[in-house]
Amino acid sequence: MIKEIKAKELNTKNFIKTKVSEIQDLVGSDTAINALSGGVDSSTVTMLGHRSLGKQLKTIFVQNGLMREGEPERVAGLFKKLGVHVEVVDARKEFFAAMKGITDPEEKREAITQTFYKKVFGRIVKKSGAKFLLQGTILTDVDETVAGIKRQHNVFEQLGIDPQKAFGYRIIEPLIQLRKDGVRKVGKALGLPTELFKRIPFPGPALAARVIGEVTPQRIETVRKATLIIEDILKDIKAFQYLAILHEDRVTGMQNGKRQFGQQIEIRCWNSVDARHATPTQLPFKTLLKLAEKITSDVPGVVSVTYNIANKPPSTIEAI
Repeated sequence: MIKEIKAKELNTKNFIKTKVSEIQDLVGSDTAINALSGGVDSSTVTMLGHRSLGKQLKTIFVQNGLMREGEPERVAGLFKKLGVHVEVVDARKEFFAAMKGITDPEEKREAITQTFYKKVFGRIVKKSGAKFLLQGTILTDVDETVAGIKRQHNVFEQLGIDPQKAFGYRIIEPLIQLRKDGVRKVGKALGLPTELFKRIPFPGPALAARVIGEVTPQRIETVRKATLIIEDILKDIKAFQYLAILHEDRVTGMQNGKRQFGQQIEIRCWNSVDARHATPTQLPFKTLLKLAEKITSDVPGVVSVTYNIANKPPSTIEAI
């Protein structure tokens, strides 16, 4: 049973001091490694790890082909300013090969998990000689996995999986007692810039969690372009998260006076504190029209745009 530390009860100074000591005791004189995606959780754990271990921690950005536009360069640049060197590893071919032909949501998540931990990261860990992986798992990840809502890619021990036996390295999870609001407080206390600790959440499986059906480079590019538009137009909206979902079936549309079977993008925008419960943001209809017009004109093949208005639960924040 994981003892939750609620954000309102969190003393960030004491929390950081305790976790730094725990990480140092566990790693000792060995090397640790962590994967940085640029999200709130991974950014916070990266700074916590570097405060704990300094050069004993090797930080990797895995370019899986599933990230936002220009994400590897942007994230590596931001952390360089913070004094953290980030190595970018290109593994796009491996991830797309692993997901080829898969349409089931759980199978997709499992393919990403195995490719990341066993193949790509397993190879990186072996090369680096690291015995520990520092990871930004939070309590909501564990809750959703154990409850069977969705299998989060970064949850193992709670499912009876020993990472040491399965992958060959031990996983350290210093944020596992926190939810998203607590992680933001710790990130701020560690000196992360506002654009990182207040950044909207981004799923571990990245844009693959936003493609219903098979994940291909072309389909990822469609949802990536839609994501760029949504994040730009809604950037000043005070919402917990906003995102684009690409549906599987083609829908009937019209372009240049002719019928066209095109793609459908679903927009989701949420109000939430910790991601356990969420309600759709009541966006102005004028804003919704602007989003629809921009997406259908700028994203090739998209002829329909919808907006999700179901609460979480029964809906979830991400589609997959």
